[in-house]
Amino acid sequence: MKSATRNAYACRIDRALALVQRAIETGVELPDLADLAAAAQFSPFHFHRVYRALTGETIGHTVARLRLLRALHLLERPDVSVTEIAMAIGYETPQAFARAFRAEFGATPTGLRSQPERLAQGREALSRPLAADPTAPSALQVRVVSVEPFEVVALRNHGDYADLDQVYGRLFAWAADVGLVERIAGLYGLPWQDRRDAPAAHYEFDCAVRIAVRTDPPAPLRMLALGGGEHARMRHVGSFDGLEDACDRLLAHWLPDSGYELRDIPIHHHYLDDPDETPEAMLRTDIYVPVRRAVAS
Repeated sequence: MKSATRNAYACRIDRALALVQRAIETGVELPDLADLAAAAQFSPFHFHRVYRALTGETIGHTVARLRLLRALHLLERPDVSVTEIAMAIGYETPQAFARAFRAEFGATPTGLRSQPERLAQGREALSRPLAADPTAPSALQVRVVSVEPFEVVALRNHGDYADLDQVYGRLFAWAADVGLVERIAGLYGLPWQDRRDAPAAHYEFDCAVRIAVRTDPPAPLRMLALGGGEHARMRHVGSFDGLEDACDRLLAHWLPDSGYELRDIPIHHHYLDDPDETPEAMLRTDIYVPVRRAVAS
């Protein structure tokens, strides 16, 4: 049975979901990020990540799902044309609607309209989010720790996640040029979006190294402050490709019953092993999620 706190988190997400559903059903403009985050009582900074962790889908996927669900209901009305349906659910053209519909159902709107059984099956399938993996463990090894503020030398990558090795290489090359390689005290990363959802061209990630002495790096390198305050720390062992899924488990299965809430600063990763020297399955990464004690409502 879900705890009261976990149910409260589900209700908060449902409030954001209801705003999207109401907009699609009434044909008004979709709510923006600030409105959705406010409805769910989450910071806009973390809303997308928490929403995905708790529902198993992004807001974009939710919008697409609810638009098609609305279309299935409208297809039951013979007085509403396919073009009218496309416009009513927010597609710019009937062709765009038909492409999305065929991709989901393997049939055209007109073709499916004459098959009430398939319409009913489609409505059932689209009526709820995917939801987070129900088999995922609820008892995770998470520890709340106080992290003293510290500075890192950071270089931001705008583009594909696969390019990060080159960016870290540039950081190490700079450190070698100024004689600081031996003073590197840690390797860090700050994902500004979820790479599973962000287009590669728009993905932003700060690659960073901690230097044991004060330094003044040249642009585009910059000093960046990390830490400060309490963080939920969870260790991930394995490929870096699993870090987002691991963070989802923390947010979906630990946070709701933890007595903590998110703070409006970035999540960061601390990489404990050199991927050039450590087998991928044994790579250790500590995920730091900024939290504070929840205020009783």
